[in-house]
Amino acid sequence: MALQKNPFNRPGGPGGFRGRFVARKEPEHRINNYIRVPQVRLVGDNVEIGVYPTSEAIKIAQQQELDLVEISPQADPPVCKIVDYNKFLYDKKKKEKEIKAKSKSAELKEIRFTPGTDDHDFDFKARHAEKFLQDGNKVKAYVQFKGRAIMFKERGELVLLKFAERLAEVGQVEGLPKLEGKRMLMVISPKSHKKKATADK
Repeated sequence: MALQKNPFNRPGGPGGFRGRFVARKEPEHRINNYIRVPQVRLVGDNVEIGVYPTSEAIKIAQQQELDLVEISPQADPPVCKIVDYNKFLYDKKKKEKEIKAKSKSAELKEIRFTPGTDDHDFDFKARHAEKFLQDGNKVKAYVQFKGRAIMFKERGELVLLKFAERLAEVGQVEGLPKLEGKRMLMVISPKSHKKKATADK
């Protein structure tokens, strides 16, 4: 008896597909002739605000050598603006980036010490922490104890208190140093007035 060919193994079938499906990216806005509704509401500085037949709105845009861009498709009728579409996208992305930067939550930056951290290393890390605080970030400073070094936890506490004193102008301690396992840590948050003064520069 002749063996039947498995239809799923043929090229292009579910078992033999060798291509790669690439989803088409939908445009961010409908513009010009891609706006299919019968009428739109025009807004903006360079037009008389009101409801226009879509074909007329496109003609107005063409006369100004600009684009008709649908900015509120859910409205009835959809709201459109006559602008240079590329510039419109650039300004929109720039504004979104600025909003994101302003609303960005403060990060928690970590600074690590040992009970025997020398003065040079301490100063280097303090300068980094100062910059973090001026940028509006919190700093978690901790002393890592290894092996029997945990016996000298007082040294770790002194390092952290010295660190807090060094950063007193730009940061405030959220609590006294506390021991968690083999780490003694302390969190310093930025002083709001200092951050504001930096932002105003």
